[in-house]
Amino acid sequence: MVKTYKVIITGQVQGVGFRPHVYVLANQFGLNGSVSNNEEGVIIYLTGREKSILSFIEQLIENPPKVSRINTHSAEEIALQDHKDFQIIPSRKGSRLNLQLTPDFAICTDCSREILESENRRNNYPFTTCVNCGPRWAITNTFPFERDHTSMVEFAMCSDCEREYTDPLDRRFHSQTNSCAKCGISLQLTDNKGVIQQYAEAGLFEKIGSLLMDGVIIAIKNTSGYLLCCDATNKTVVQKLRDKKNRPNKPFAILYPSIELLQKQLKTTKKHIETLSSTERPIVIIPKENYRGGLALEELAPNLNQLGIMLPYTGILQLLAEVIPMPIVATSGNFHGSPIISDNEECYKTLQNVADYFVHHNLSISNPQDDSVVKYSSKFEHEVIFRRARGYAPNYFGREYSGNDKILAMGGHLKSTLGFLPNDYVYLSQYLGNLDHYDVYNRFTQTANRFMEIFEQKPDTILVDAHPEYQSTQYGVELGIKLGVNPVHIQHHKAHFASVLGEHDLYGSDEPIMGIIWDGTGYGDDGHIWGGEFFSYQSGCMDRVGHFEYFDWLAGDKMAREPRLSLFSLADESMKDVLDKKFTNEEKHIYQAIRQKNKLKTSSVGRLFDAVASLLGICDYNTYEGEAAILLENCIIQYDLNTCRSYASLSDSGKIHAKRLMHNLYMDYQNGVPRNILINNFLFTLASLIFEMASKHNTRKLAFSGGVFQNTTLIDMLIELAGNRYKLYFNRNLSPNDENISFGQISYYLHCREN
Repeated sequence: MVKTYKVIITGQVQGVGFRPHVYVLANQFGLNGSVSNNEEGVIIYLTGREKSILSFIEQLIENPPKVSRINTHSAEEIALQDHKDFQIIPSRKGSRLNLQLTPDFAICTDCSREILESENRRNNYPFTTCVNCGPRWAITNTFPFERDHTSMVEFAMCSDCEREYTDPLDRRFHSQTNSCAKCGISLQLTDNKGVIQQYAEAGLFEKIGSLLMDGVIIAIKNTSGYLLCCDATNKTVVQKLRDKKNRPNKPFAILYPSIELLQKQLKTTKKHIETLSSTERPIVIIPKENYRGGLALEELAPNLNQLGIMLPYTGILQLLAEVIPMPIVATSGNFHGSPIISDNEECYKTLQNVADYFVHHNLSISNPQDDSVVKYSSKFEHEVIFRRARGYAPNYFGREYSGNDKILAMGGHLKSTLGFLPNDYVYLSQYLGNLDHYDVYNRFTQTANRFMEIFEQKPDTILVDAHPEYQSTQYGVELGIKLGVNPVHIQHHKAHFASVLGEHDLYGSDEPIMGIIWDGTGYGDDGHIWGGEFFSYQSGCMDRVGHFEYFDWLAGDKMAREPRLSLFSLADESMKDVLDKKFTNEEKHIYQAIRQKNKLKTSSVGRLFDAVASLLGICDYNTYEGEAAILLENCIIQYDLNTCRSYASLSDSGKIHAKRLMHNLYMDYQNGVPRNILINNFLFTLASLIFEMASKHNTRKLAFSGGVFQNTTLIDMLIELAGNRYKLYFNRNLSPNDENISFGQISYYLHCREN
């Protein structure tokens, strides 16, 4: 018996070849009807035998397009419709957007192969894509995802591309980013005076490769923004790039031309290779032990035993990889602290004195993004996202929400992101950066406006951090006045805790959950600087149940930039000789005077890491955020819990004395205990204190967030110590650092209540 069904699919289902996949499948099952995108996902009408319809649905759900993600699906029988065939219907915008957006996808193996085939019409065309790969969020202007809603609208398809686009058996059937050299995007090579460079036909990448091997710096416009590139084996040019970019120590990302070369030179794990080859294609941080290659290691990653590695993820980078025998630096096209540049004129104006040459193209980038960064712990291969941007943003793949409240969350300050809940989904922006920088602040406000424009929604509620001086807070307040919305202030560390509870959908838990939230800084409810916090959550209530004992917060933000100030604050009389080496008499007098007058205190574990790094002679001045903590972990060779000892335990009142911990560590230091053992003991102390606190509060479920939990050795220790006695929860789709604050603010607002 012939029937008609209406099927609705939600999730990451636009810009992923879903409609052509449905078209081919429907024809295989002999079904008539239609498929189209709408504001909620994909809507399918099927007319045919009921058995065939149900088989079609089962096959579609079990085997969707490979880069899609289905959240929900529904099917209902409707009145019989007279469909003569099966058609893909262009999207018609009828209501507001209510679907997950589509992140950028790395170039697929098929497209990678085609651009290298001499007889293929896409040979050497760097913007080759199909339904399975290519830019999405980077070029999105509005939704649903159709060509005329992206910056590809400027490039009309030629007859050959049009034929592919309309052929149901072609991989580019309804590929919205389809183009070729005849009708598509063009590249241009100039020097830093703007003079267009000549090169042999089809020889652009040979020319770029030759220049790189000659030791020059080139700013290359990729599909998500400019990259500054140079020969990663040339010490002189890498140092030259450091000096020009004003980036003295922060490590550079390294683009390897192939997995084969990478595996010859660097020890990698299965996880490393899987992630490097994934559709997200992030930078992966890999230990450089037993490195067997010619990289300028110290210039690329000063004082570090790890490297940030990535593989080509666009046609541009793939074609470049084919003509260079060596890895290259591929770092964000900007000055240190500024956002990645995507505009041709802005790039030339800003980086004219940094780059020797420029590779521009004429595709507009609507949403510039940095490369994402991932690291795995050495013992348990626990994944930690260090930066969430290209390939991940702007989707958050969690539970769907329902309700009428439209929420805009302004996030934190140093590692800013925005969160928006305009419908049933949470959307989280790419990493934006430190809002102290004017250009980052502008990108931040532009992103907020872009979210509101894309979704055609103004927020009913604006969530901001409790810190009144955060630029994100101030902008949220200003926007609230403009829109007539009173902002809701949410404490920083409660938002961190809420981000983990939200990611793991723990709000319905019957058991109490302890939140261990450790970072560098956050404005506390009592006006002090928090950062070493223990919370308890149960039945909608979040309470602070413990913290590291307060110590003096000195010289404002300067304390975060100079680890020696944390040592000064935590040192006792036994450490006088150490302080004498790090401070002049005048400085000691000044800081002692500040200390006596100072009323501002902190519980920050991030500053405790700084103090230990300074004490052990690892770092007195941070040139980038978290440098001291990164260098501290970098000193660890390996650890054995059976040989670790603790420098502190909970007092009878449940307090953690940071100064006592520092004193005991210093005594071992004085007694000649090797530095790596001291650091192992320090991390073991922190891990042990967590389980002591959990035992004191009779809590088995523990949730962790904050920048301290980017320390993968600490995470391994926690997993090992927990055994089967405790259930541990970490940020998994988000970074544990302040990038998760915007999501945590939304999560807290929806599920928690103030006492």
